[in-house]
Amino acid sequence: MFNGKMKAVTFSYDDGTVQDKRLLDIFNKYGLKATFNLNSELLGKKRNITVDGVDICHDKIEPQDIRHIYEGHEIASHTLTHPRLPDISDDGEVIRQVETDRLRLSELAGYEVVGFAYPCGGKNCDSRVSKLIRENTGIKYCRTIISNHGFERQENLYEFNPTVHHHREWDKMYELAEKFIKLSPDTPSVFYIWGHSFEFDIRNDWERFEDFCRMISGRSDIYYGTNKDVLL
Repeated sequence: MFNGKMKAVTFSYDDGTVQDKRLLDIFNKYGLKATFNLNSELLGKKRNITVDGVDICHDKIEPQDIRHIYEGHEIASHTLTHPRLPDISDDGEVIRQVETDRLRLSELAGYEVVGFAYPCGGKNCDSRVSKLIRENTGIKYCRTIISNHGFERQENLYEFNPTVHHHREWDKMYELAEKFIKLSPDTPSVFYIWGHSFEFDIRNDWERFEDFCRMISGRSDIYYGTNKDVLL
C-alpha cells in the first residue's frame, strides 16, 4: 500500500532539459510528484534537436541549479553521456556510465540517488545490462521505455516497464487515466507516466498536459509520489 492507499500515480522525465522548469511549475501547482533522470556529464550543454520535423531547444539544466530546481521531487541517473548500454561490450564501461553518474548526481542533489532510466530508444536494455547494474551499482530500480498499459506492481525493478508514454500515446494516456480513476483495486496499483519535457514544445501541448494533470490530481484515494516513493 502507499500511505494507506491502494493506488499511486508517478511521473518520470528524462534528459534534464530546461523545459523541466515549466513542467515542474505544473506538477507543483497540482501536487504531483515526479522523478527526473539526468546525465551529469551533459548538464549545462546547449544545443537544438529536430523532433518530428520541428526544431526544439534541448539545452540542459546547469549543474549548480539542479538541487533548487528539482526540490521536492526526485533526481535519478540516466548515465553520464546517454549511450545505448547494450551496445557497450565492455562491462566496466556500462558500470562506469551508471555508477559514476549516480555518485555525481548524489553530490549535486545532496542525497543518495538510487533511481535510473535506461537512455536511448529501441532496444536500450537487456538482461546483461540490468544484471550489471543490480550487482555493481547503488541503483535500486531501473525504468525501461516499454509501455505495459497496465497498473500491476512488477517484481523485476531493474527492468521496470512504465504504464504509458505521454507524447506517443496521448489518447491511450487519457483512456488509462479514466480507467485508473474508476479503479477500486484489491492489490496495490501504479499509474506510471513518462516522457521528455521538451516534447511538449513540438506541438505546444503544455495546456493539454496541464488539463491531464488537473484531471488526475487531487483525488483522496490516490497517492502521489516520486518513482522512489512508489516503487521502493
